[in-house]
Amino acid sequence: MDDQTRIELEAAAFRRLRKHLMQDRPDVQNIDLMNMAGFCRNCLSRWYQEAANERGITMNKDEGREAFYGMTMDAWKAQHQTEATGDKEEAFKTAFAENVTNKD
Repeated sequence: MDDQTRIELEAAAFRRLRKHLMQDRPDVQNIDLMNMAGFCRNCLSRWYQEAANERGITMNKDEGREAFYGMTMDAWKAQHQTEATGDKEEAFKTAFAENVTNKD
């Protein structure tokens, strides 16, 4: 497989993952994703932002989130986010520390 085809397939897989998380399963909470998989929609939006920045495209965290979510973070939370339990919040602290803090 040539590099361009690989890049196109990777981009298509990313778009499908985004569609799955944003349209097919908006009911799955970010905290549950982070606790189970070690990443969430916010991680994906941050990776998108970081990739833009690495290519000289100025993008801040809120702009990265809006590009990924297709709306502001406040709008997403109002439409889809539910209250987290204490147990989930404690598990999140661990998952965040293990997967996000001090990562490249």
